[in-house]
Amino acid sequence: MKQLPLPIVRLRPNAKPQVIRHGFPWVFANEMVMDRRTKGLSHGGLVVLEDADRKPLGLGTINPKSKIAVRMLDRDTEAVVDQAWFASRIQTALDHRSRLYPDPFYRLIHAEADGLPGVVIDRFGDVAVVQPNAAWADRMFDMLSAALVEVTGCTTVIKNGTGRARSLEGLDEEMAVFTGQAPSGPIPVPMNGATYMADVMGGQKTGLFFDQRPNHAFAAQLAQGARVLDVFSHVGGFSLAALAGGAASALAVDGSAPALELAQAGAEATGVADRFETRQGDAFDVLEALGKAKERFDVVICDPPAFAPSKPALEKGMRAYERVARLATPLVKEGGYLVLCSCSHAADLKRFRDASARGIGKGGKRGMLVNTGFAGPDHPLMPQLAESGYLKALTFRL
Repeated sequence: MKQLPLPIVRLRPNAKPQVIRHGFPWVFANEMVMDRRTKGLSHGGLVVLEDADRKPLGLGTINPKSKIAVRMLDRDTEAVVDQAWFASRIQTALDHRSRLYPDPFYRLIHAEADGLPGVVIDRFGDVAVVQPNAAWADRMFDMLSAALVEVTGCTTVIKNGTGRARSLEGLDEEMAVFTGQAPSGPIPVPMNGATYMADVMGGQKTGLFFDQRPNHAFAAQLAQGARVLDVFSHVGGFSLAALAGGAASALAVDGSAPALELAQAGAEATGVADRFETRQGDAFDVLEALGKAKERFDVVICDPPAFAPSKPALEKGMRAYERVARLATPLVKEGGYLVLCSCSHAADLKRFRDASARGIGKGGKRGMLVNTGFAGPDHPLMPQLAESGYLKALTFRL
């Protein structure tokens, strides 16, 4: 079915069309001719983008309310964005994940890198949790959901319309079971020899962080026979993997009681509850208290939330990362390991590494960097979009 002619939007003469031709997926509002007609276009509607010389650059979607005014969907300006189009993108993404993971627990769609800008889909067996963080995906959610069910066979689709990204798009918050029935409780997720409990209806983000999977596995290698401290543990990501890998004990620290209850349930499901302990409290306060008590661990992991989610928050965020490293360093035994993580888009690897090294120095020790980890291969990186490489995990031997 051929679609009706789409509105045309145009780059300003000083914009660089070659950036779009080389694959960059966004056009910012200050790069476009934002006349009255363009500003009046439908929120999340399809458009054809042209350069200043009226040469087509591709098919996109517009949001005049957002700083990211156009998100590119397809190089073909004649492409029809229907259920079959969505299904093709999802099938390509599924083919990649199916090669990597024997069980259907992974990030299925990682936004721009998988060709669906602003869309995140995490899969928990027959349950898919979708975050439509861009106006176009919210508007076309029916087709997206139908294609998802068609390709994967998932019986439950949950729309998780919460978070900062939606507010930047001018979208309301919404949480709903779109297809099927809500799970009766947390979903058990096998990963790195442990069992995690994912609360897909009430937990953080989609209920579980799949991105740290390879970093959990690396830390678990270091933790055999070790005493482990897992700070900002959420549902026990690092500590449960470490225990499954043979750690002698693990203490999980988090500010959220519900997250720690899920961590405890995961420890029981994994069969390691006898070696697992939790402590609820502010992470900085607990780190200070453990330091005063002269506690020492073989492996200390700190995986905080994004302290620098945007450029205005960058300097304050880097001071927070440095403080984490400074407080955690004295808790590591001589020759032990300190794992420091950042999921901040605005903090690049060098800046985070420098802040971590400063913190270790101020903590009174010298550290050698033995491993730099990133998100797993179910979180592909779009090379043209530095922001998609948000996760950094630095392992130091002190």
